[in-house]
Amino acid sequence: MPCKSVFTFTIHLMKKRLLLYPAIIGVFGVLIWVILEQGRLLPVKQVQPVATAATATQHTASTSDWWQYLDNLKHPLSLLLLQIIVIMLVARLFGILANKIKQPAVVGEIIAGVLLGPSLLGWTMPSFSAFLFPAESLKTLQFLSQIGLAFFMFIVGMELDISKIRNKAHDAVMISHASIIVPFFLGVWLAYYLFTDFAPAGVSFLAFALFMGIAMSITAFPVLARIVQERKLTGTPLGTMAITCAAADDVTAWCILAVVVAIVKAGGLVSALITIVLSVVFVAVMLSVVRPWLVRTVNRHIARGRQKAAISAVFLTLLLSALAAEVIGIHALFGAFLAGVIMPQESAIKQLLTDKLEDVSVLLLLPIFFVFTGLRTQIGLLNESHLWAICGMIMLVAVAGKFGGSTLTARLMGQSWRQSVSIGALMNTRGLMELVVLNIGYDLGILSPGIFAMLVLMALATTFMTGPLLDLVAFSERKKGLLAA
Repeated sequence: MPCKSVFTFTIHLMKKRLLLYPAIIGVFGVLIWVILEQGRLLPVKQVQPVATAATATQHTASTSDWWQYLDNLKHPLSLLLLQIIVIMLVARLFGILANKIKQPAVVGEIIAGVLLGPSLLGWTMPSFSAFLFPAESLKTLQFLSQIGLAFFMFIVGMELDISKIRNKAHDAVMISHASIIVPFFLGVWLAYYLFTDFAPAGVSFLAFALFMGIAMSITAFPVLARIVQERKLTGTPLGTMAITCAAADDVTAWCILAVVVAIVKAGGLVSALITIVLSVVFVAVMLSVVRPWLVRTVNRHIARGRQKAAISAVFLTLLLSALAAEVIGIHALFGAFLAGVIMPQESAIKQLLTDKLEDVSVLLLLPIFFVFTGLRTQIGLLNESHLWAICGMIMLVAVAGKFGGSTLTARLMGQSWRQSVSIGALMNTRGLMELVVLNIGYDLGILSPGIFAMLVLMALATTFMTGPLLDLVAFSERKKGLLAA
């Protein structure tokens, strides 16, 4: 009889948990739709015609400037090499300093990027900043950073272990999707109040609101995975659950981002639907056609000792996938990420590719992306108290949605409060992935320089607070244990 009661109780608990998912997703989905419908009534700023062509102010070295004797440095190739050297040194230095205070290196590298931009270097040494990062050189830096990001997103896709998502699918997907839908709703709600004053001219409320929603919903899977590893949580229930949630979050968030980019780029409803259909077909072909072919090809080449041929096939898949995604209109980075996801799971090629690509992308090319982002981040635009108040509101909404939504959902799914708060802290980590999304929004003209700067600061703050929050949870547990003893 007791066994029957336990079985009945277990069945009842499972039914209750299954009802939570459609309830949470449904309620917040309806709320997002209501705000988007109301937002359509808000006036859209009209683009003002420019009477005269704007002339960019460039620094021209005079005959009295000390660097006139180093004219060769102004050659595009010399300048690019100098930029890369400076970026690598500064990023490495700040990465080491971040590790000294128990922060992931990416925090220091993001700070380095901001400091090399107009927020510090351009403000304190404008002549040197104009010499080191002239406007005409930024396109080259942008292309290099995009190549680095494509390789990095490919590695992120390879690091996803789909089997872990399947094994803990219910709880992980529930926590993950709640940690997306709640901050997405709050981001759309916040966009309703920011749209009139902060949206660029010509941008619709739909585009602005969707990007604010996705900006609030991102979790940095690579940074989270490294934090779990550094804190020796790999293999523990907390570490496994956090990584699984972040993996599910990454897949879902990138799919949502692809849809959002498709809607924004397409403009009209029909064009957006065509783009979305093409995206679904693209994903289906990659999973059902390209993946089996790649597995057979890679395994055949590896078995015959032809590693270079196997790597060539992988790189060809990566480039074609990125190209297809860019042509469809959902951004090349999504294609690179998907190419990583379809890599053979059991093959030694994954470790081989990671060894070859990770150092180049992480140590050389990604710092270029951080600096390029920093060159766009103008903290000086926040020159009034009410702008800092809005920045604080953005941070509050971001933390409340991501940290609060993940924590409460984890608790509802039966996790302890300690586990729930730790999962919330880890899911609140935004890091590099947030900067990728923000740059996409900036490139599409959806985010103004002011909002872009606020969101970069939010990404930095939420990544920075992960370590202290985990330390606070650990301290609380130790203190509780001492009191109990």
